[in-house]
Amino acid sequence: MAEPSEKLANSLEILKEFQDSGRTAIRSRDISRTHRERLLKNGFIKEVIKGWYVPSRPDEGQGESTAWYASYWVFLTSYLNERYGNDWSLSPEQSLLLHASNSAVPRQLLIRSPNGSNNTTPFPFETSLVDTRQETPKAKDMVERNGLHLYTIEAGLISASPNFFGHHANEARALLAALPDTSGLLARLLDGGHSVVAGRLAGALRSIGNTRAADEIVKTMKAADYDVRETDPFENRIEIGGGQRTVSPFVLRLQLMWQEMREPIIELFPAAQPVHDIKAYLEKVDEIYVTDAYHSLSIEGYQVSVELIERVRSGDWNPDTIEGDREHRNALAARGYHLAFQEVKKGVEKILKGHDAAELADAAHGDWYRELFTPSVTAGIIKPSGLAGYRGIQVYIRTSRYTPPPYEEVREAMPALFDLLRKEENAAVRIVLGHFVFVYIHPYVDGNGRIGRFLMNLMMAAAGLPWTVIPVERRTEYMTALEALSVDQDVRPFTTFLAELVRTPVEARVK
Repeated sequence: MAEPSEKLANSLEILKEFQDSGRTAIRSRDISRTHRERLLKNGFIKEVIKGWYVPSRPDEGQGESTAWYASYWVFLTSYLNERYGNDWSLSPEQSLLLHASNSAVPRQLLIRSPNGSNNTTPFPFETSLVDTRQETPKAKDMVERNGLHLYTIEAGLISASPNFFGHHANEARALLAALPDTSGLLARLLDGGHSVVAGRLAGALRSIGNTRAADEIVKTMKAADYDVRETDPFENRIEIGGGQRTVSPFVLRLQLMWQEMREPIIELFPAAQPVHDIKAYLEKVDEIYVTDAYHSLSIEGYQVSVELIERVRSGDWNPDTIEGDREHRNALAARGYHLAFQEVKKGVEKILKGHDAAELADAAHGDWYRELFTPSVTAGIIKPSGLAGYRGIQVYIRTSRYTPPPYEEVREAMPALFDLLRKEENAAVRIVLGHFVFVYIHPYVDGNGRIGRFLMNLMMAAAGLPWTVIPVERRTEYMTALEALSVDQDVRPFTTFLAELVRTPVEARVK
């Protein structure tokens, strides 16, 4: 008889076959009861609804949402195909959000199908699906993306409710600005006789500065004898031009978010101040290293002690003497943090002596990443290719509804971030949004939080503000503020949180 470990291994082989074939949603009928119950008992799968499961990690705590959020969109594809075959689509509004690379898990997802039942299906963590009995768009108005049936951008902009432009203004502006021309819109507006929608889209295009496109819609509709009354669906006017074919909607969203969030940050965050004594500033950075390393690594889930950090700093450290897999990884992380911290400190000194902070961060953040993980590569825990640079896979943030952009977007988004930092005149905005946008892009497979905090403190130095430690005791508050900013675009909680830490002496900030 096979040992329990062999039985579990056999069940894991079955699970691996599902994952290798790209199947994230597992139906109970597709796996034997024995394997299903064994995988469920050991935490390798979780039930979504009766008869449907998704893979999970055994180390996820009870009630943790990571497995569900990470598999949400792939699960939906399998689930909807099973229920409706090929005859379904997401709503126009949700389609537009995904076209704009906003793939945050919605609290309530609306789909359309002629076979819909107008019912709500509850999903885990207060999410749900509403299947409305409506016709799906025509073939020319629909596109498939990662298995999801979406409205095209033009069809979505025409079919979306007026409220979409107010509730998701940045996504709507980004998609309008990325349109190469108006021909796709006009063909659908004319064929459908959408005079009211034409007036709304003309007003939206004029509001972002694309006067030519707005005039073209109005003139063409009037030439076809439609009465068009132009209205602006946005609450405020933000000019970003139009026809920017080389700029992705995600990058346009970053630019719009940056512009929109500046004023609340300037209002809430401490002002920059001059640094009169560079040597004293650098000495304080040295003094705070142990505290910073302990808290930054602890926030990421590493279990490191002050004693271990001191040993790493002094050089009294040998990875071969560390016993246990977890202890070994903790020690390697501490060593990598020490190496990266020294690189960041060199950058701080250059900035205090007049070097441009954005230029330095652009050139140096890859060095920080390599220093963080070189010890793990040397130890054989990470493959050498792990130091290659920006990620080449999709990543997810633990317990977050926010999903970072596809890896194809990263190579355009990162230069856009540093361009925004270069152009930004206000030090507080560089501090807050430098940190946030870096982790929002999530350019690396690992280490994004640590590098984001390094970037924040580099900008702190440029502003003459003290190196700021985010205490692990306030991790929940920190992550909640980042979540509100990532999902709801509310910059005030995160700004207020950081501002409080900056204003509080370090001795009172951390234990």
